Amino acid sequence: MPRPPADPQRRSFLARLAAGTAALGAVFAGSASPLAAMPAALPVQDGWKPERHPQDDWLDQIPGKHRIFFDTISPTGAADGITFASNYATASKNGYGLEVKDLAIVICYRHWATVFAFNDTVWAKYGEAWGKAINFNDPATNAPPVRNVWNATGLPGKQPNRGVTIDMAVKRGFHFAICDMATRAFAGMAAKPGGSSTDEIYAELKASTLGNAHFAAAGIVAVDRAQERGYSFAYIG
Repeated sequence: MPRPPADPQRRSFLARLAAGTAALGAVFAGSASPLAAMPAALPVQDGWKPERHPQDDWLDQIPGKHRIFFDTISPTGAADGITFASNYATASKNGYGLEVKDLAIVICYRHWATVFAFNDTVWAKYGEAWGKAINFNDPATNAPPVRNVWNATGLPGKQPNRGVTIDMAVKRGFHFAICDMATRAFAGMAAKPGGSSTDEIYAELKASTLGNAHFAAAGIVAVDRAQERGYSFAYIG
């Protein structure tokens, strides 16, 4: 059968394609190969181990056959953290026969959760400023809090801590990692002209933590150091 006449548009496209390919080849021929220009891969660090710092040794001083780190950054997360930790301890008991002494449980309070590491005395003085800063009200009064609500009993409705207070968590043996950087920031939020300075309030906050509290240079540093020391990580929010 005779061939159909060639499509002049197709012929023109192929000619342009061939010319473009030739020009591209000339560019690469006159320059170094892109692959050759890439930097050599970084050498593999065989047997790498994280450096240990004495500031983090408290993480190894908590006894336990299992280690877990709950990371919280919000007011609700601060309450959820003690609930999740309580559930973890209860399930370890029911499912494995483990006691809390067999578990190294750390709850991190950083960012907006940091202030819930402090007692009612400082909340009474600075809670109004903090509540406005983190957009959080006392669920019982619907006003800026003047107490640590996650360490209070008798809260209305179904609060995220489900009746578990921070003091209860401390008595069970849970530990808290507190963000020092955020602590200083909250001290600055509480400082007023003519009143205590940021440094004075910061020192007051450092002396007003609830039990089993350990300050880290920053909460995010504690997240890293805990995992380097064998803690499983659970982000709560």
